[in-house]
Amino acid sequence: MAYRLGVDVGGTFTDLLLFDDANGRFWRTKTPSTPHDQSVGVLAGVQAVCAQAGIEPSAIDLFLHGTTVATNAVLEGKGARVGLVVTEGYRQMMQIARSLVPGGLAGWIIWPKPEPMARLEDTVEIKGRLDAHGAEVRPLDEADIRAQLATLQRQGIEALTVSLMNAYVDGRHERRVAEIAAEVLPGVPVSLSHVVLPEMQEYERTLTTVANAAVRPVVGRYVRNLRTKLRDLGMKGRISLLRSDGGLMSSEAAEAQPVSLLMSGPAGGVTGALWVARNAKLKNILTLDVGGTSTDVALIENGEPRLVRTTDVGHLTVRVSALDVKTVGAGGGSLAKIPELTRALRVGPESAGAVPGPVCYSRGGTQATVTDANVVLGYLPENLLGGTFMLDREAARAAVQRTADALGVDLFEAARGIIDIANENMFGALRMISVQQGYDPRDFALMGFGGAGPLHVNAVAKLMGSWPAVSPVSPGVLCALGDATTRTRSETARSFSRVISRSTEAEVLALLRLMQDQVRDSLVADGEDAGALELRFEADLRYAGQAFEVPVPVTLADFEQPGALARLADTFHAAHKRLFTFSMDTDTELVNLRAIALGRAPELPALELPQGDGNPIAAKLRDHEMWVDGRFRPAVIYDRARLRAGDRIPGPAVVCEMDATTVILADAVGTVDAHGNILINPA
Repeated sequence: MAYRLGVDVGGTFTDLLLFDDANGRFWRTKTPSTPHDQSVGVLAGVQAVCAQAGIEPSAIDLFLHGTTVATNAVLEGKGARVGLVVTEGYRQMMQIARSLVPGGLAGWIIWPKPEPMARLEDTVEIKGRLDAHGAEVRPLDEADIRAQLATLQRQGIEALTVSLMNAYVDGRHERRVAEIAAEVLPGVPVSLSHVVLPEMQEYERTLTTVANAAVRPVVGRYVRNLRTKLRDLGMKGRISLLRSDGGLMSSEAAEAQPVSLLMSGPAGGVTGALWVARNAKLKNILTLDVGGTSTDVALIENGEPRLVRTTDVGHLTVRVSALDVKTVGAGGGSLAKIPELTRALRVGPESAGAVPGPVCYSRGGTQATVTDANVVLGYLPENLLGGTFMLDREAARAAVQRTADALGVDLFEAARGIIDIANENMFGALRMISVQQGYDPRDFALMGFGGAGPLHVNAVAKLMGSWPAVSPVSPGVLCALGDATTRTRSETARSFSRVISRSTEAEVLALLRLMQDQVRDSLVADGEDAGALELRFEADLRYAGQAFEVPVPVTLADFEQPGALARLADTFHAAHKRLFTFSMDTDTELVNLRAIALGRAPELPALELPQGDGNPIAAKLRDHEMWVDGRFRPAVIYDRARLRAGDRIPGPAVVCEMDATTVILADAVGTVDAHGNILINPA
């Protein structure tokens, strides 16, 4: 039998989902995360889930891992000290940066400019220059290079970035610097800009490569340590990590290019939602991943998630493909507060976190949270995690009562207000990735997951008009499911930078074929079957003079026919009009070309439930009460493990399982599909 293990490390818990490829059976577990060394929590979880399934770790063929190691290194400022080698005359590149300050006009006065990841004193210039076509204007001075690298060695750098002018056209100067660095700085990892990001725009290329260098030692140590521990357990299978764009890369590739992991964590939920959507026969999905501190949202259209070409982590913006995930500070631990100035209720972005957590957790929390409000209103029963974790309802009532007294309202009105504000915050994030991107949310279903997603998905679906509201099986570990069900991915890009009227189909076709070979060879080297790869291509276009591009899908066959560039321009005009409501009658510029290789999609069976008669009475745990429209109304609590396909659950109702709780409101009804997903629609 073949097994694959998805592992997702969160701030509070590490989620693991073990999947049997033969029959679709799965086992899941949660273990406390260990921020000091994530591998400790991962190893504990591996042993626990293998014990559940009654197998040895040696039976696992694929270990698929979403991690926040790279993200945390950036956010906490714990990256390596980076030395930067640039072309003579460009030493201040990282300090000059881009003239963009967040916020309004006052941002110019109060915004603290972030410290560059490569300091000025750790930046050196070298002689030598290529022109924009890759021709050598001035040769390298190798004696000068050795002297400059020796300076960086004395300053104690831990990683090296080489980013030279026009290296994206020809990387031979950068390669020679790397060869000399291997002699002068033995053991120091070197990141080359023409390898990490072979695109024009010197600042973005340099910043992305510096970010790669900064997290490379940290990620490398973690990956090597984890790989060693897994091998010591007897695991012989392939070890892969989840990229920011939702694909997988080998652990060896992750060591060399860890900048691709910066959004690894949120990507797992989106890829898990894709797998659930395919089984539920839903093509258009908005995702709602609600954790303890924040909510992540994304959009999936026709079975494909939206991608963006930049990744934002804190103040850092690097040019790496990532799933288009927006985050707001609204989660189960979001704190309710009343500012002295306005005396109006606010919820989040501050959070009680895992410690002390919500008041009802009895871990020392004193301030009301969204979770406490859900407990007060009856949306969250007192017994969680299958009865192994009990909530203190009276403590939650007392905390929310203090908020109510400060507002001058009753207990349940205050609790309802906390929930409504949290839902509105989630609604705002969903509008950012739908309405503001030119999509009508009424054309999409809404899938709620994470520990608190199914609690809120019905209410937020009402605000969005997005039906059905979907509560997938095991929503609390859906990110781990995403890690286990995605496929390998490799991507490369090249700058073209020419208006279409001065380009030819043959030039574009030749470059696409060159990149095709590169990404295909990359996945074959990672063990993929060359004949099973899926190849995709994109072109970034803009109107001449614009400062941003719009990606458009293309194929090799397009450019084997005359008139391909004219048709590409028409496609761009239509995409620009959808995004910005207008198009222009002006020159169109083809800026970048991109090639993507995808490994074979795993053909994993989804476990099917026995067919029921539509009546969920066999799953009933007990009668209950929920606050609805100003009063408590009778409701029912169900055990999700006992539900059958076709069961219809009228609201108000609560459906409990090990890792999450689903709320079905009074004016809605939930239907269980063949695979156990609950599809909630207006009654």
